[in-house]
Amino acid sequence: MQALGQGVDMQLGLAIDSPKATLAVKRRLACEMVKYWHQVQESIPELPVSEGWGKKHLLFVKWKYVEAKSAAYYFHGLILDEGNSEKSHGMAIAALEASEEFLKESKRASAAFHATPPTSRSPTPFGTAKYLFDKIPKEASSKVRINQDLYTPERVIGAPPPLPDFSLALTPEDYDLPPLDPLWNKEDGHQ
Repeated sequence: MQALGQGVDMQLGLAIDSPKATLAVKRRLACEMVKYWHQVQESIPELPVSEGWGKKHLLFVKWKYVEAKSAAYYFHGLILDEGNSEKSHGMAIAALEASEEFLKESKRASAAFHATPPTSRSPTPFGTAKYLFDKIPKEASSKVRINQDLYTPERVIGAPPPLPDFSLALTPEDYDLPPLDPLWNKEDGHQ
């Protein structure tokens, strides 16, 4: 499931770079990515993660899940903003604000991941993350400014609108690891 989540992240990055990809395609990919990462997060408690790498892996999954939610709410908000009703603009603002909050949480999760032993250097954002870091803060603030008449405490929808529930395009196949090679059991690697 993790591989599928990362694969859809790459597809989303390609869609973002493609002038032919519509907002609907980008939203669908982002929503699928949320579902994959959610499934990974749900299955993690079944795995033994008591050692350092396990804790780091948990943080990685959390980071990618929150980042996926940020992307999904961003693209969902842009589509909602295309509507002509006051309600759709209000929901768009709520979705974009949720996207911005998830982006901040993603930055914190990334920092926690990189700070957890074995520590790693935090790379410069690239791909989908770079796009989100560049676009979400600008888009959220500009939509709020444009729709200031809608952005009053009594008109703003508190919770973000639900994301569309798309069926997953890919499903993992069952896979059994090959048997351990006997050489791995030798201490010095020689027979």
